[in-house]
Parts: sequence; C-alpha cells; structure tokens
Amino acid sequence: MLKGRAFKFGDNISTDDIAPGRWFHLRSNLPELAKHLLEDVHPGFTSGVRPGDFIVAGKNFGLGSSREHAAVIIKMAGVAAILARSAARIFFRNAINVGLPVLICDTDKINDGDELEVDLEGRKVKDITNGAELSIGKFPEVMLKILDEGGLVPYIKKYKDFEIP
Repeated sequence: MLKGRAFKFGDNISTDDIAPGRWFHLRSNLPELAKHLLEDVHPGFTSGVRPGDFIVAGKNFGLGSSREHAAVIIKMAGVAAILARSAARIFFRNAINVGLPVLICDTDKINDGDELEVDLEGRKVKDITNGAELSIGKFPEVMLKILDEGGLVPYIKKYKDFEIP
C-alpha cells in the first residue's frame, strides 16, 4: 500500500516540462537535475514533495522525447507513483524500468493536496480526503515483478532473464 499527497497537473506534461531542456547539460548529474523537476509547470514542486507523494495528471503524461532521466529524477524526488488518465508509451516504459509505477485511471476526482492510498495489487486508489475510489488499469505480471524489484536492472540482476507467460 502506497500513501501520500497528490500534486495535481493538467494534460500534456512533456518530458521537457519534467526535465527542462535548458538544464540538459546536467543529465550526467542527476541529483542536480532533479532540483529542477517540473519547475516551469509547478514552481516549488521539489521543495514541497515528500517521499511517498504522487504526481496526478491528466492525459498524455510524459509526451515528447525519450528522456530516460525524466522518469529517474521523478523517482529520485521521492514520488511513489504517477496517476494519469493516459501516459506516453515511451515514458510509461522508462518509468517502469526505473521502478516508478505509472497508473492509468480517471484522475478528475483527485484534487491538489488530497491524501491518497494506492493498492497496486488490488488495482485501487482511494482518495482519503474526499472518499473517492478509483480503479487502475491492470499491469502485466512481469511489469509488477519489475516494480517489486525496484526496476529493470535489479530485476535482471536477480532473475537473469524474463519469464513471460
């Protein structure tokens, strides 16, 4: 069970919004790049987010270029999961590969600052603040195992291969 606060964003949050291009030179210094996470769309985000909090967004989260470090710095900031109406395919896989769940659900009933509980295995989100309960899309079993291990690299180190049914 994951518990934390919601930080609400709108539609079409791009990888350039997540990791602003003007800081691209910091991609080899991820802790420094993480200080600029989402700063153009939510000034002060990095000073307010706490470990276990959630990014809650609308449609098409993570669109744009395949910046693997966008998912990495979100995880480095302590975000437990991203809840969105939809996510860009490449960002979705990059996030799973670093052990960051991207949960597809109807986020309209979640407000900025709401307290949330997320049950990945039960595929449910409960908004403690307003009582709303949401269903999340099903993950393939292998993706749940990758998330359980903390990402693709730890998964491969442990299992040496994929076991795909």
